[in-house]
Amino acid sequence: MYVTREQATATCLAAMETGHVTFAALGEAVGRHPVWAAAAVHGQATMTADEAMKAVALLQVDDDVAAALQRIPTKGSDRDVPVDPLLYRFHEINQAFGAAMKSVIHEMFGDGIMSAVDFEVDIQKIADPKGDRVQVTYNGKFLPYRKF
Repeated sequence: MYVTREQATATCLAAMETGHVTFAALGEAVGRHPVWAAAAVHGQATMTADEAMKAVALLQVDDDVAAALQRIPTKGSDRDVPVDPLLYRFHEINQAFGAAMKSVIHEMFGDGIMSAVDFEVDIQKIADPKGDRVQVTYNGKFLPYRKF
């Protein structure tokens, strides 16, 4: 049976909820970072056959889901301003600090971009007596613009 990426996402998320499987556990099972594993489940990254089979085994879902997890996705989230409060905060950060971050990156590296292909992201929980903090680290290869 053909399973779409959207159906695979819904199936995996439901299985994770039912089985109390975390993205950390899924990442460990497939040999990837939890954020990458989450991206794959959400249809933003492509698993290999081996990774997909390990994922469906852990989640105890049908092998047809594995085929969907291996399909190359159309990347990128919604085009509209997100309404989910957490996603909106990332949008807000870009609105408030994007131009400043761009200026600092250009000052440090020159004219170019940070790769979203050769890219890593890490999320850490930092204990703080005034309230736990979220630390998000983006790490992307710098790609200078080429003159021709």
